[in-house]
This record gives sequence, C-alpha cells and structure tokens, in this order.
Amino acid sequence: MKAWLGSLLLLSAPAVAAPDLQTGRTLLRPAQVFDGVDPIPHIGWDVLIDGERIAAVGPHLTIPANTKIVDLPGDTLTPGMIEGHSHLFLHPYNETSWNDQVLYEPLALRTVRAAVSARATLLAGFTSARDLGTEGAGYADVGLKQAIDRGIVPGPRLLVATRAIVARGAYGPKGFEPGVEIPQGAQEVSGVDEIVRAVRDQISAGADIVKLYADYHYGAGEASLPTLSQVEMDAAVAAAHDAGRSVAVHAVTPEAMRRAISAGADTIEHGYGGTPAIFKAMATKHIALCPTLAASDAVARYRGWSGQEPAPDGVAANRASFKLAMVAGVPICAGGDVGVFAHGDNARELELMVAGGMSAARVMIAATSGNATAFGIADRAGTVRPGVPADLVVFEGDPTKAISAVRRVRLVMKGGIVAR
Repeated sequence: MKAWLGSLLLLSAPAVAAPDLQTGRTLLRPAQVFDGVDPIPHIGWDVLIDGERIAAVGPHLTIPANTKIVDLPGDTLTPGMIEGHSHLFLHPYNETSWNDQVLYEPLALRTVRAAVSARATLLAGFTSARDLGTEGAGYADVGLKQAIDRGIVPGPRLLVATRAIVARGAYGPKGFEPGVEIPQGAQEVSGVDEIVRAVRDQISAGADIVKLYADYHYGAGEASLPTLSQVEMDAAVAAAHDAGRSVAVHAVTPEAMRRAISAGADTIEHGYGGTPAIFKAMATKHIALCPTLAASDAVARYRGWSGQEPAPDGVAANRASFKLAMVAGVPICAGGDVGVFAHGDNARELELMVAGGMSAARVMIAATSGNATAFGIADRAGTVRPGVPADLVVFEGDPTKAISAVRRVRLVMKGGIVAR
C-alpha cells in the first residue's frame, strides 16, 4: 500500500514535502490550527504525526529524533473535511440526465467514474464522505469503499448507503408503458415486512447507513407527497438502529419530515418545506439537517437561471428553510448532494452556507466536528487531537474568516499519507 501511495506522491507532485515514510514521523508547522471545535484557530500550534495517527498537538512540542518537519507559513491546518451528502455514482445532470444515467450507463462505466470522483473529492480536502445511495448502481459503493480502504484507488473514508429505500411506485425512472418493469434508482418496498427486509438486506450487503425516501413525486410535474407511512418509517428506523446503523431520510414536505422525526431518524436531507415547528422538533431531538443548498442552486442553473436575484422559487425556499433551521438551533450538516454537480466542487455547499447567513467559522465546524458528530464518527474524524487518524488539510489563508480559502488547498493528508 505504501509503495503505491509513494508512487502517487511522485505523480501528483505535491507542493510541500511528503512525510518520511521510513520513520513515519512528521511535524506540520502551519501558521495556525483550526481544531474543528473552537471557532477561533490556535496560532502557533504544531501537529506531530506518528504513522497513521496524530501523536501531539499544541505549541512548543517536543520533537522526536528523525522527524520530518514541514513548515507551512501563512497557512491554516484543519481536520479533513467531511462531505455529508454525496452520490459518487452520479455525475452532473447537465452532462447526462438522471434517467439516462440509471438506465443506459453500464455499471462498469459508473464504477470507474465513481472511483475518479472519489479521488477528486479527496483532493478537494474531504477525507471522509457519506455516500447516500448508488441510484441504480446496486451495491457497487461497497466495492468502491473496499477498494479505497485497501489502497487500490485513492478516495475518502466512505460511509455508504447502497441502494436506498423507496415506496413502491414512488421513484423512478418513470414514463414507460404501464406494467413494464423498469430498473429503479432505489429498492422499492410496500408494507412493514418489506421495508424491514430491505433494511436488513442492505445492511447484510455492507450498508453503513440506511437511506429512506419519506416523500417523492409520483408523476411528472406533481408536487412531492409523503410516501412511506408512519408505521413503515418506525419499523425501518428501529431495524436499522437495532443493527447499529444510522438513518438518513430524504424529506422535503412538512408531513414527511414530521414522520421522520417521530420515527427517530438521525438526519433529514433537504428539508425544503420545514416549518418553525418542524425545526423546533428536530432541534429537541438533535436531528441534523443537511440543507443541500448547492443542489437546488445547480438544478436552477441547469434550467437557465443566471444566478442573479431574485432567485427561482426552489432556491428561495431552500434558503428560507436553512435560515429557519439555524434560528431553531437545528444541528446543520454540511453536504451538497454532490453528483447533481461535479465531484471535487464540494466546497460549493460551504460557500452557499455562508451566503445563506452562517459564519465561515461555523460552516467549518459543520464540515468537520459537526458532521462527525451527526454521523457517529466523532471518535475518528472531525477534529485535530492526539490519537485520531491523521486526516488533515492545509489551506492557504484562513477559511474560518473567508470561506473562499477552502478552494486553496495546499496539502491533503489521509491516515498520515500525503494525497496532495
């Protein structure tokens, strides 16, 4: 593995020196360290890495012999960012429609493209990612995760949802002769027994997360409506939690959000129709919202919006729900529904969160320790502290003051190995 990664270092020609792979000890000496929790970076802190993990953090560290020292003047070191809502098996809809990706693109093509997208995500500074459904590519995300973990291809540490679960007749592709079986973008269920079976099937196949669609639009041009009943939602969440898996719920209508909250979902994705009462209930139960601002923005631009105000209704509704959630104190996930737009452009969501009223420092917390807490991985990601894997990013400038700095990636390290 180290030999392969060493070759990657030579090919990618990083701007800073790579760690000493023989001793495994490296001291990173940036201008300041954002630890993922404190909104104010720590000036003068260094980070000592021993092998795959962080050994020490702080000022005036004792430096062991044979330690490689990397000076990073003017730069900010942060935890590796965590992409909260991704679809590595999709690519931008202005290249190929969702229907055509699901129906016409071969699985091998989609898998190779997903591997390229995983690398782009890592090099953008996202060392972990929650991938919320393969959209017709079956369980291929499990294999991609294994390939990354084994060092066969570069990419972030993945939490995968495999096929996702939808109510029978409520997803797509659609528009074909009635009665003709068309491959679907998720696993269809009807009733408690089927949804519990689907949860267990996906977990047995390697799902880290169970993804449910609590609402969707049945026909072209129709508004979204709740699809899974309360008893179905309750049963699915209970089965997932019994197996130690978290549950992410696609929900854009107030009623679907209410059902997800009642069932005990861990995160709600999109939440465009959330009301003050709905968001208050989410805050009370510490259910995180992934607002996916970048998805509505991208889709609007594909439909001809220039970016000028006033924004289209969908974008405006997304912005409004985001503000309501912040006011209510809902934990905010940073995740853009990447795949709707290009992988590697993940920072787009962070920029839109700042534009939507969240401070740059709070956005950086959301993208690191906030996501780690929401996704149950706070023991191994999201902060810069001794003992955790050395998943780190160095930016030119200070992203806690100007979020644009997340576009200026100087170094990406995953497990103590420089990827960029």
